[in-house]
Amino acid sequence: MPTAPYHLLSGSLMLDNLEFDDSDSPAIGLVPPGVSWAQVRDHIKIAHHSLLVPPPADGGDFAGAYWTGTEMVVIDDLGPDQDEAIDDFRAVLQDLGET
Repeated sequence: MPTAPYHLLSGSLMLDNLEFDDSDSPAIGLVPPGVSWAQVRDHIKIAHHSLLVPPPADGGDFAGAYWTGTEMVVIDDLGPDQDEAIDDFRAVLQDLGET
């Protein structure tokens, strides 16, 4: 059985208790550290909201993930600062019409 922050919802795995930045549209879910990309994909396939994924523990940049309706798309290289990464990811989503 998976451990937190995962829980079983109708036979599917979802991330539990995500925080959201909803200061502008679209709202962006903030994935906690330690969540795998497989867990992000499982969640986003069901929830269909955009997620900001933190850098790996050894450093790097934030990444954004969103669902197109048929697949997950990842926007890499959003930088190491969470606030700037949120702003940059939101701007990309708005440019793509993903609001």
